[in-house]
Amino acid sequence: MSKPSISLVHHINPSFAKNAALGLAEAKLLKEVISTIAHNPEKSNWKYFNFLPKKLSSFITSELSRRTWKAPNETPIKTYPWQEVIRIFLLRTRISNSLFFKHIDLVNWVDVSLDHQVAKYHLKGLNAIYSYEDMAATTFQKAKEQGIICLYDLPIPYYQMTGNIMRQEAERFPELSPAIETIRESAHKIERKQQEIQLADHIFVASSLTKQSLLDIGVETEKISVIPYGAPIEYFQAQPKTDDCFRALFVGRVSPRKGVQYLLPAWKDLKLKNAELVLVGQNLFPAGWLEQYKDICRHVPSVPHLLLNQYYSSASVLVFPSLIEGFGLVLLEAMSCGIPVITTFNTAGPDILTDGVEGFIIPIRDVEALKEKLEWCYSHPQELAEMGRAARRKAEELNWGVYRQRLANQVRSLLTI
Repeated sequence: MSKPSISLVHHINPSFAKNAALGLAEAKLLKEVISTIAHNPEKSNWKYFNFLPKKLSSFITSELSRRTWKAPNETPIKTYPWQEVIRIFLLRTRISNSLFFKHIDLVNWVDVSLDHQVAKYHLKGLNAIYSYEDMAATTFQKAKEQGIICLYDLPIPYYQMTGNIMRQEAERFPELSPAIETIRESAHKIERKQQEIQLADHIFVASSLTKQSLLDIGVETEKISVIPYGAPIEYFQAQPKTDDCFRALFVGRVSPRKGVQYLLPAWKDLKLKNAELVLVGQNLFPAGWLEQYKDICRHVPSVPHLLLNQYYSSASVLVFPSLIEGFGLVLLEAMSCGIPVITTFNTAGPDILTDGVEGFIIPIRDVEALKEKLEWCYSHPQELAEMGRAARRKAEELNWGVYRQRLANQVRSLLTI
């Protein structure tokens, strides 16, 4: 195989997909990237938005800035934007509510549409196709017919593990059930997930937990590679803390899956002086549920990603008590800022930190363990500061360059180059 050729598919531009593409490009394996919207602000055609009404131009610019994806090492990016544009329009104008379209249904529509475009137009001349969950079923089916290797990336645990845990949570907290979408996956979507796993020649995951979710359904261990994501050490760095307040920080979607319903009562019970709990992220709990805790925490609904550095640096510890997580990139973001973490065994915590060194790993749903670790952090400021320094050192060892190299090496071995 003299000139390997791989295309990578993702409907948006998360950091893990961009780094996967860059890693393949650096290894001279990548033919093209296929996505929905890939904004390159350096291209001259975007200047025409300046002629639109200011409010509309500002809205479009804001949306595009969150979908920036420059060609990795000048590898071309092919886009199919219209379904994604329609999805954004329906959501932002709230027309989707009037038409009774659920957000998840619109996302599925975009994923399936992109999958069909890739299967129809982008398989010719490939040795392998690298695609992600929910956007690979048709592509893999057609690729198999042409002898193309199917490389699958599963960023989150397989749906059965996630569904089991979240169904348990709905039983524990019936009032939170409306906010737990994963227990209401459509039969069609589940069928596609099953087909993707069956057709994949190799599966890349970012954590041991996600690997276990595949082993639980009978996937052979030889078919799975665990490659933890990288720490954004260039973008997130330690900054001086400007006050002496003990600040526990949560970053992510404020939702049942993230375990916030256990963090809040734990913090309430502690009653620490000169201390603050800050939740940063969109509130996805049922309307009014979070209000009962408004006197014990500060909620910041939305923060531009690059401004998160100041929130991490103002914190004493990041608390991320997620019930089920494929990885949890906020862990490495906080560690890059020199902030220790408290997280659960159901995240990438066991893959990226040593309990008691860069932070703590506790069982899910354990309010007492949360209280114990938070109180320890509060009572041991010097030891906590050393934990933060250790966290930064570990983040430097786990940078994105390491991820890209490990991924490219594994792909090369699969292609038997």
